[in-house]
Amino acid sequence: MKAILYTNYGPPDVPQLMEIEKPSPKDNEVLVKVHASSVNALEWRRFTMPRIFLPIFGGGLREPKDKTIGGDLAGRVEAVGAAVKQFRPGDEVFGVRRGAFAEYVSASENTWH
Repeated sequence: MKAILYTNYGPPDVPQLMEIEKPSPKDNEVLVKVHASSVNALEWRRFTMPRIFLPIFGGGLREPKDKTIGGDLAGRVEAVGAAVKQFRPGDEVFGVRRGAFAEYVSASENTWH
C-alpha cells in the first residue's frame, strides 16, 4: 500500500510517498480504508518547530522513530479482528490515528466513531 512517510527531519518537502506493508487488524482492531485525512497542527508543527526540539518530539536523535504522518481521518471498515463487536466491514468511521496519510490504517475499535 502507499503511505506518506516522514523519513528525516526537515522542511515540508521531506515527506515522501512510499510503498509499505498493508496492516493487518489484531483481534481487537479494525482495518480502515482511508477516504480522507486532514493536515492540521500535528503535521504543521514538525516543519515550524525549532530543529533542536524535533528529536524530543520525534523520538529519534537523527531521524524520527515513528515515520508515519497524519492524524485525523475518515474511511470505511475493510476488516475487523475476531474480538471486535462494534463494527463490521462496510461501516463508515472517523477518528484520530497516527499514520492517517496512508491507504489503510489499523487501530483499536475504541479509536473509531
